[in-house]
Amino acid sequence: TVVMTRPTCVDDHDGVDVDGGDVLQQMLGISNLRWPLHAAQLLEVEDALFDVIEALHDLVARPRSRSFHSYGGCGWHYSQFAIEPGRALYRWRVNQLLDRSDLGLRLADDGEDIGRLVAVTDDARADLVTRLANQPPGRTSDRVRHGIALYRARGSTEHDKRSAILVLAGIIEERRQLLKDSLVKKDEGALFDIANNFALRHQDLKQQRDYDPAFLDWIFWWYLATIELSDHLLARPAS
Repeated sequence: TVVMTRPTCVDDHDGVDVDGGDVLQQMLGISNLRWPLHAAQLLEVEDALFDVIEALHDLVARPRSRSFHSYGGCGWHYSQFAIEPGRALYRWRVNQLLDRSDLGLRLADDGEDIGRLVAVTDDARADLVTRLANQPPGRTSDRVRHGIALYRARGSTEHDKRSAILVLAGIIEERRQLLKDSLVKKDEGALFDIANNFALRHQDLKQQRDYDPAFLDWIFWWYLATIELSDHLLARPAS
């Protein structure tokens, strides 16, 4: 077993002596991290706290069994570690703490970016993301998950958000005929006019660029909802 502390049990002959601070320094490139962690260490480097939260998610595992070692007051020994249950429990507990803060972030529970800190949104949009992120693997669903991860990442830039919208726009383009047959014509046309006329796709000089970047938020969620709508249209029995 590998434990992120120095073993104190006299009978621990097969454990690997690993220091948690060394593991995190190697993963994150942050020097002078000591284990156990102290709050002051995580305030010295910008985003260090966020990086450590994500790194611990990747390292954590939940023990399936334990045994008590009474010699010298040694205590409980844990074994048979399960990674996915441990990560799920870690996300649940950390998100409880993050929800009490004003950071506007939480660990993603699904999608390409599971275990990464992402921007918080309202319940309705969070449910939309959950439904689409949990679609079976496939060319389209993988692209949707990638677009979601690009857009909601904690360090997402305006360029990243434009790229995410273009990913979704490409999927909608492939389903244009389906939407044209199912929607009012002007609604179908509006989906593509926005991408074409607001400096999102072709970067033409005639495109409009003087709009608030918050406009990207509206486009992203509209496109994501449209993809879910088209999924339902595709799933309808043929008439």
